[in-house]
Amino acid sequence: MPLTVKGPQKRSTRALRTLLIGLLPVLLGMIILYLQAERALLQSSQQTAEEAIRQFDLMLDNSDIAARVLLPLVGEPCDETRQLALRDQVTRRPFVRSTNLVWRNDNYCSSLLGRFSAALDPRDYVDGRLWLMNGNPITPDTALLIYRLSQGERSALATIDGYHLTNALRLISRYADLKLQVGNSWLSADGKVHGLPVPSAPVAHQELDSARYPYRVSAGFPEGDVWLYMKAQYPPLFSLLLFFGILSGFAGHWWQKRSSSPSHELQRALGAAEFIPYFQPVVRGDTEQWAGLEVLMRWKHPKEGLVRPDLFIPFAEHSGLIVPMTRSLMQQTAQLLAPNASSFSDNFHIGINITASHCHDLQLLDDCRDFLAQFPAGKVVLVLELTERELVEPTAMTHKLFEELHKLGVMIAIDDFGTGHSSLAYLRQFNVDYLKIDQSFVAMIGIDALSRHILDSVIELSAKLDLGIVAEGVETLEQRDYLAGKGVDFLQGYLFGRPMAGDEFLTELARH
Repeated sequence: MPLTVKGPQKRSTRALRTLLIGLLPVLLGMIILYLQAERALLQSSQQTAEEAIRQFDLMLDNSDIAARVLLPLVGEPCDETRQLALRDQVTRRPFVRSTNLVWRNDNYCSSLLGRFSAALDPRDYVDGRLWLMNGNPITPDTALLIYRLSQGERSALATIDGYHLTNALRLISRYADLKLQVGNSWLSADGKVHGLPVPSAPVAHQELDSARYPYRVSAGFPEGDVWLYMKAQYPPLFSLLLFFGILSGFAGHWWQKRSSSPSHELQRALGAAEFIPYFQPVVRGDTEQWAGLEVLMRWKHPKEGLVRPDLFIPFAEHSGLIVPMTRSLMQQTAQLLAPNASSFSDNFHIGINITASHCHDLQLLDDCRDFLAQFPAGKVVLVLELTERELVEPTAMTHKLFEELHKLGVMIAIDDFGTGHSSLAYLRQFNVDYLKIDQSFVAMIGIDALSRHILDSVIELSAKLDLGIVAEGVETLEQRDYLAGKGVDFLQGYLFGRPMAGDEFLTELARH
């Protein structure tokens, strides 16, 4: 269809109009992505500041516990018994480097130096409780955060080493610029203590005060990080914008511009059985025997080849198509695996992801019943992995569904545990059987002590709640040995096998 009613345009004019029409969606898309990136960085900055407050409050809570235990000892002689009590608190309390007893502003007993005398000036402490100092004679040029608990003329001190502070500043967010401020001093991620003023971050600056201790944190991003964020997070969208630009150019040059619905393309692909299962092995933590698999959805597009799930799963969930897509995935999985079930070990686990959309009625129960009916009794255990991209509400229908699924022998797992906002809520509200540790925690084994503590806490929590545990993203022998040593039930990751098509998986399974 011509662009005007004046007859054919010159070739140069058509080319210019085509270029302008093609650039329009690209430019508009870039503006929208830029605004979205700014908003995402602002949310990330706020979450980073909140997480920093939680971590520093935790460190100070341990310091407060140590100081409260030691406060009754102030005024007593600094003999071996008192020194042992000081060192005992250093040993017992995480993050506490040293403890001291102070009588009438005389710092007379230390867990590091024993009996000695040094004057203490209460004015150094913000609100009489916190002092961020740039080292002491023992460790010069090393940041220290001193917590002071006073009662009359008695005071007990507990010191947090700057290593823990800077480690938290660096690792809470790999990209945000995070600072800890106590009074007129502030600590940067390089471990240096500075005086006021605290520089504001050029992008997404946020400040947050602790509600329990006299300090604040500021978070933000350096200049230019909006574009860096877009470059890191939106490469597929850039390609999509370019595609739409070319499409718009051709449409403006030859046809009446028209739009197409992405849901129609997903519906077409579902009818054409283009969504296929890929299988990634899950092994036992103690023997590394293949104990099961996770079913992963892939889109085998006739022109684009295999499409990554992060490009279509969120839209499938939003449009409600994820339910029939999952049903098709379960049917294909049963058709591929059931004829080979005799080679499986008993109670071979098959994990399939579900979302909130699956919990609105009991159709999922029928799908699971049909799935299990195709396998010999006792051969497989179906595990539904609950994702948090959509919040699952604890309604009567949800509880009824989970209750019936358990009666059927189906188990429930919380996927990517520890990264979503509702993981702990799910533990309280639903009867789950497994926790799947997110690969971001596994990746930090041997690298980040703070993340390792979180990982250990999740493993300990699962043991206390009598839950099975699966660690995702295992890629190194060090990670495998650490998790196996902690008694993790099942391991999953590239170290044992990448996601594979059905025939390749069955071949590999035979080898194991």
